[in-house]
Amino acid sequence: MSKKKRTVVICPGRGSYTKDELGYLKEARPLAGDFLDDLDRRRHEQGDPTITELDSAPQFKVALHTKGEHASPLIYACSYYDFTRLDKSEHEIVAITGNSMGWYIALALGGSLGWAEAFALIQGMGGMMRDEIIGGQIIYPICDENWHIQKNIEDEVMALVDEVNGQEGFQAFLSIRLGGYLVIGGNNLGLKALLQKLPAKENYPFQLVNHAAFHTPLMKDTSELAFDLFAPSLFKAPLVPLIDGRGAIWKPHSSRTSELYQYTLGHQVVEPYDFTQAVTVALKEFAPDRLVLLGPGGSLGGAIGQILVSCRWQGLRSKSDFQSRQQGQPFLWSMGRPSLSKV
Repeated sequence: MSKKKRTVVICPGRGSYTKDELGYLKEARPLAGDFLDDLDRRRHEQGDPTITELDSAPQFKVALHTKGEHASPLIYACSYYDFTRLDKSEHEIVAITGNSMGWYIALALGGSLGWAEAFALIQGMGGMMRDEIIGGQIIYPICDENWHIQKNIEDEVMALVDEVNGQEGFQAFLSIRLGGYLVIGGNNLGLKALLQKLPAKENYPFQLVNHAAFHTPLMKDTSELAFDLFAPSLFKAPLVPLIDGRGAIWKPHSSRTSELYQYTLGHQVVEPYDFTQAVTVALKEFAPDRLVLLGPGGSLGGAIGQILVSCRWQGLRSKSDFQSRQQGQPFLWSMGRPSLSKV
């Protein structure tokens, strides 16, 4: 009998469900039928298109599928489905983490939130800006072609962010550390200025579609509203360790649910989310045999690879090292990209 693989599960965030993922859930019913039926019923009662309707639409519509109130629960459904597909006789799940909205999914999969509680939080947070999105986000690379992070470029980007933020009426802040990328959140004036000031690199910088200024002080009112809407009783201690956007570990027998509540609706909403640190902690504290990135899609794969290279994990020192490893015995299993790995 083969030994179980120590596995860290990584949950994706907003932007992971694109036109390429349309129909992701078409074969989900045998494994996740009750879960999807429950989500569909809750969505229907709220007057929203169901998850099944969104996923089975004849075509992907940016104006529909990328809106927070639709994208967030849709991604949650896909990740939950992938989690049910994991062969638990082969995987010993030692920790769960995620990027940005993926933290809410991690809470659900890790047992801190039940079905109803997870839906309430994910649907609620995703739908808080139905009428007007607060600011936006842009993404910019800070690594070279070998996936080596360039500290001087990071410093230059942050200097520009500070410069823009120092002008009256302009707001820009670090939002997410994402491997070899920085995500910057800000108001429209601040982002427009940065889009003009940042040196062009291939397709960068560019603004993420229908993304608000998540993980910045601009979300202060959103955080306060979340505290009014959601009670601490939603949260339970996790069943497996969770790693948050600071790299802090929430353990099953020592986590205070009141602090988990405060972090999730407070710090996590208005302060930068350090996905790089979360994955680094997962590697160094849990020494996994593999990472499993849940779908939909695999857009985080490159960022995770860059973090592995930055950590020199298992001798990986470049993009080509990572690609060679993935073609042989992959360390990163991307469930949304079956051609890259299997589960």
